[in-house]
Amino acid sequence: MIDLAQEFPGTTRSGRNVALRFTEAEYRARQACTRAALRARGLDAILIFAQESHFYLTGFDTAGYVFFQVGIVTADEEGATSLLTRTPDRRQAETNSLYDEVRIWLNAEDANPAMDLRALLAERGLQGGKVGVEFATYGLTAANGRMVEAALTGFCTLEDASDIVRSQRLVKSPSELNLVRAAGRLADAATMAAIEIARPGVFDTALSGAAVTAMLAGGGDLPSGGPLVNVGPRALFGRGIGGARRIEVQDQVLIELAASACRYHVVVEHTAAVGAVDPRQERQMAVAIEALEKIKEAARPGARLGTLDDIHRATLDGAGFADARYAACGYALGCTFKPTWMDVPPMIYSGNPLVLEPGMVFFVHIMIPDTATGLVAGVGQTFAIGGDGQGPETFSALPLHLWRA
Repeated sequence: MIDLAQEFPGTTRSGRNVALRFTEAEYRARQACTRAALRARGLDAILIFAQESHFYLTGFDTAGYVFFQVGIVTADEEGATSLLTRTPDRRQAETNSLYDEVRIWLNAEDANPAMDLRALLAERGLQGGKVGVEFATYGLTAANGRMVEAALTGFCTLEDASDIVRSQRLVKSPSELNLVRAAGRLADAATMAAIEIARPGVFDTALSGAAVTAMLAGGGDLPSGGPLVNVGPRALFGRGIGGARRIEVQDQVLIELAASACRYHVVVEHTAAVGAVDPRQERQMAVAIEALEKIKEAARPGARLGTLDDIHRATLDGAGFADARYAACGYALGCTFKPTWMDVPPMIYSGNPLVLEPGMVFFVHIMIPDTATGLVAGVGQTFAIGGDGQGPETFSALPLHLWRA
């Protein structure tokens, strides 16, 4: 059970009470790191459009990013931070974030919030400056991006800076890892809730409902995606699909889900057999587990991320599943907002040069959808790269095997 009252230390800033998930000092350190990165790149400011970046730098938590919402962080250590958003997000920004000022743009038939942004940048003395933009995010649609470029053409120079905050978020602080651990406990509880009701005649959607109920009853949030519960032939799919399907007397169930604790996600994946167990599926699962365990053993500081997928490929190819395996075997996780729990880039693919560091968190899953037999083996865990010569910390206590439903 997660008590959110323990996760929101209060602070007072500029005469207002602010509820934050982490200490103000941690947020200030993150902002200082971002400003140092701006200066190193020769940028005067960055326009924050990724909701994950709003959350990471200031604590601001909202769904308002689906409209037009932008934060301004300057390279100047003494510069104030600004947020331009809509009226429904004002109160949250004032009481649950460290933004120094909140400006509002109003909806109208001819509204152009990019011009409001331009005026705000002019106030901050950024005309003629070099400004970074988080283009690679669900928080900036193509239409809004074009509107920003049109409004700022001739006003300042824009540069894609989507990686600046994202790269900072890769290594989790001790307080962030505490939330990841809580999410891991929720993910295990959700998985068991789904497996426990898996029997012939039950809809796959009932398993999803049981999983989500367990997460919420345990004090978690709704995750940023899923759950993915695929039954029968659908278990070979790599994505969820609409429309309920009943579990049959002889069947298979693939469960992949994320649990969220204050937006920090942990993903797990398991496969269950209903009825008599096919020995071929047992062998598939043994291969998948072997690959996952070898990957975790190799996931040490200093290793290249791509080597983890090399292990995935070698293990499955050697067992005769070269045609069944995926082209990547996982991705980074952290704090994410809808529509996805995947915190990418980076993906775990062969040749990825990223050097692993302590505190990085990844989800590795081994999927073997064998179209020749119609059988699937899927298994996955989330872990953090350890330090001081230690192996990774796995955020799941569930055993790895083919479950019997």
